[in-house]
Amino acid sequence: MKRQVFQKCIAGAMAFVLFSSLFTGVDKAKAQADLNVNASGAILVDGKTGRVLYEKNADTPLGVASMTKMLDEYMLLDAIKKGKVSWDQTYTVDDLVYKISQDRSLSNVPLRQGGQYTVKQLYQAMAIYSADAAAIALAEIMGGSETNFVKMMNAEAQKLGLKHYKFVNSTGLNNADYKGMQPAEGGPTDENVMSTRDVAIVAFRLINDFPEVLKTSSIPTMTFAEGTKDRIVMKNWNWMLPSLVYGYKGMDGLKTGTTDFAGYCFTGTAERDGKRFITVVQHATDANGKGGYAARFNETRKMMDYAFSNYTKQQILPKHFQLKGNKTIPVVNGKSNQVEVYTKSALTILAQNGEKQDFKPVLVLDKSKVNSKGELIAPIKKGETVGYVTLQSKTGEKVSFLTPEGEKNAQVDVVATQDVGQANWFVRMMRGIGHFFSNTWHKIFH
Repeated sequence: MKRQVFQKCIAGAMAFVLFSSLFTGVDKAKAQADLNVNASGAILVDGKTGRVLYEKNADTPLGVASMTKMLDEYMLLDAIKKGKVSWDQTYTVDDLVYKISQDRSLSNVPLRQGGQYTVKQLYQAMAIYSADAAAIALAEIMGGSETNFVKMMNAEAQKLGLKHYKFVNSTGLNNADYKGMQPAEGGPTDENVMSTRDVAIVAFRLINDFPEVLKTSSIPTMTFAEGTKDRIVMKNWNWMLPSLVYGYKGMDGLKTGTTDFAGYCFTGTAERDGKRFITVVQHATDANGKGGYAARFNETRKMMDYAFSNYTKQQILPKHFQLKGNKTIPVVNGKSNQVEVYTKSALTILAQNGEKQDFKPVLVLDKSKVNSKGELIAPIKKGETVGYVTLQSKTGEKVSFLTPEGEKNAQVDVVATQDVGQANWFVRMMRGIGHFFSNTWHKIFH
């Protein structure tokens, strides 16, 4: 991440905090009615279910800069979990990593040529200080070379269900910053791109699959290489951590990113009162279209405030709910020609205040348990799941989630309330004869 504008932003940041503290009680009614985020791409999601609460241009590939490192973190934590890498494993600095680490126009901790560092040290430098050389070192550890690791990144992105992305390096830098030593996957001035939705998916999977990442991403300051001549104090680039200049209550992650191409980017996550949200802004600006550190944090704050003020966990459907018009389902070849059904449990999701009345429950029967006419096939046991109820808005749109797995948070199983045994062969035969004559009589007179 570029550092040239760091000093210029401190005074502005302090002024903003002082100014905003005077207006904490301002009515947010307009923002609640029409949330408008100044960014090329933005998204707000429920951090626990992945429900999408707000999005803007969420499927266009945009520059991501150092937010790339969230995928590095995911892959590293996964490799550690699987025993492929260990925290105390050491890495010996090669020429590329040394040269990148000495470029202080980038975000870096200085690494000694031929020096040895543990995976944990490199991970902390990458996660807290966005250290580019540390990211390359970790890529070499996991992939053997950064070029090979970039191939692994693109494969991992596909596994995670990302749709709009291309990775050309492990850092998020422009390949020009490699000074001719960039990985072979991209051109000399290429950069990584991802859609805002894809960035959110990576963040969502990262904090849910490996929640321990938040213990590191929430550290505001840490000293690297303590006790050596390379000692450096790493200050977290996430200035929204509670003790930093844009401090936000509950903020504990996740990753910033800045290049000329990507603009000012930030993936944030915060938790309060049992609610967690994830936000992403790419190429954030102020209302006048000017980018900056302030812009990405102000636009993030806008979404976070909106979410915490307007969303609560709500019971949309009670346990044993019966859908109007579908309290019973026709049964074929059963001792009874229908069966009563209801929801197995209550359906609760994070919803906007007053939103409950906008949901429409829709019954979806299990295709393996019905015939072509939509009739359940006997026998059926009491408590057997025969389908599910899902939620749509009254306009017909589905409730949107980041992942297919997340969609299950907007549905609840529907079960039979009693046994329906299979009718014996004689009853089935007589019903078949009755249906035959009924159909014949109908055709004669119509």
